[in-house]
Amino acid sequence: MINLIIGQKGTGKTKRLVEHANEAAQKSAGNVVVIVKGNHLTYDISHDARLVNIDSYGVQGVEALGGFLCGICAGNYDVTDIFVDSTLRIIGQDIEALSAFIAKMNKLSVLADTKITLLVSADPKVLPDDIKAISTEV
Repeated sequence: MINLIIGQKGTGKTKRLVEHANEAAQKSAGNVVVIVKGNHLTYDISHDARLVNIDSYGVQGVEALGGFLCGICAGNYDVTDIFVDSTLRIIGQDIEALSAFIAKMNKLSVLADTKITLLVSADPKVLPDDIKAISTEV
């Protein structure tokens, strides 16, 4: 299952990510992974979740992020939840690429039995209907 948290900058998306990730880490019988750009959530995310600074791995672009998430799922069968902050900053500001990426990650989510949550900083009004249909706006 894939979830989207969409809203413009300053609307509380990251706060919701922290709440959901910490809740998942408490309840999960497996591993919870939180992917961020930078170290800004180091003290907010529970130590029961794995916090990954995507910049440390040089991941940029839609294919690189997709491969990175596939590698996480392939390398650890116990991953129950993956949260990705700043999705558009990682893949680029291409909304069409975002649509294709979401479809690919939805397939990965089903295959790996992993819940994937993506945070997208964008005005919900400019997003295509296929993205709006699965989003949770802030």
